[in-house]
Amino acid sequence: MGLMGVHETDPLRRFSQEELRLRTSAKWRAYPPDVLPLWVAEMDVPLAGPVARALTEAIALGDTGYAEGTAYAEALDAFARRRWDGYGVVPEHTAIVPDVMQGIVEVLRLITGPGDTVVVNSPVYPPFYGFVEHMDRRVAEAPLGAGHRIDTGVLEEAFGRAVAGGRRAAYLLCSPHNPTGTVHTAQELTEVARLAEAFGVRVVADEIHAPLVLPGARFVPFLSVPGTDGAFSVMSASKAWHLAGVKAALAVAGPAAAGDLARLPYVVSHGPSHLGVVAHTAALRHGGDWLDTVLAGLDANRRLLGDLLERHVPGVRMVWPEGTYLAWLDCRALGLGDDPAAVFLARGRVALTGGMPFGTGGAGHVRLNFATSPEILTEAVGRMAAALGRSRPSAARPAPA
Repeated sequence: MGLMGVHETDPLRRFSQEELRLRTSAKWRAYPPDVLPLWVAEMDVPLAGPVARALTEAIALGDTGYAEGTAYAEALDAFARRRWDGYGVVPEHTAIVPDVMQGIVEVLRLITGPGDTVVVNSPVYPPFYGFVEHMDRRVAEAPLGAGHRIDTGVLEEAFGRAVAGGRRAAYLLCSPHNPTGTVHTAQELTEVARLAEAFGVRVVADEIHAPLVLPGARFVPFLSVPGTDGAFSVMSASKAWHLAGVKAALAVAGPAAAGDLARLPYVVSHGPSHLGVVAHTAALRHGGDWLDTVLAGLDANRRLLGDLLERHVPGVRMVWPEGTYLAWLDCRALGLGDDPAAVFLARGRVALTGGMPFGTGGAGHVRLNFATSPEILTEAVGRMAAALGRSRPSAARPAPA
């Protein structure tokens, strides 16, 4: 089969496993070739046509210098107005940053000092811990509550402790949430803003998965709810359009935080890739149809995964992801200990992300990336079943309606 493969209209079905193993990025090269990788957040898709054309044209022109201008911010503004109930981004209140985590770090440097506390909702994306601690801030957990929703009582207590003694503090919000796929509601985010304002806690929202909200849920930009004038968002097209290798992101300030963002050192703007800015701008401006096709495939895969697990690995409880392409699987009933990912790797040769680095609430869990073909997803669950001594599904079935 040629590199264009089959299923031309479904990017998730474009490449065979043999073709994917020609890739040299982390997902397909970090493990030996007998391991099926469903761990890191890369999608098994080709580039969207408008993105590929923009990059090809830039390379043909030798347009590989330094990033400049507001094209990315203007494209994000247009995309947001189309997709998120008219919410708009003011380009003058943005800054191009190397990627979302580096942007978060730079914003946190503006609004907190060494020894200050950054509150997170565990279980949460592991780099939240590593990057924050590396910059000499303390991480305080406010674990998610029932249904993996924000527990405002727990959050209020964490805010109170964080600002005790007159210290500055920040809240690093993951929205949509990684790894659970929770999409926070307008009511939840409004309550978060109210609490943050009451305690003087500055909010930085990681909204990298914002375009990846699946049917049945609706993304609400944090800066669109009342009381967020002093908050920040960091956004990127990287996750939704498979652009992790061409880095760029935007830090966005609420109206009252624009002065803080203006203090961002000029050298930070040297970090983003110019080709990244070109690619992300093209994705936001012209990649909407491609994204919709991917979202339809992810929705089908979400339902297929739930069906496969129920039939073949019934001891695993899947947290139904409202957004992202990541499934948070509770494996505690299987008796595999705190790190079931190690068991699935050793016995089944399938690579998942272990839950323990996600903090409190992560032990006994794994994160599975379902942004792949139904055939690979079926094989992966088959390997998980085989690792537990159970029968394997023979082929991918259509997702249940």
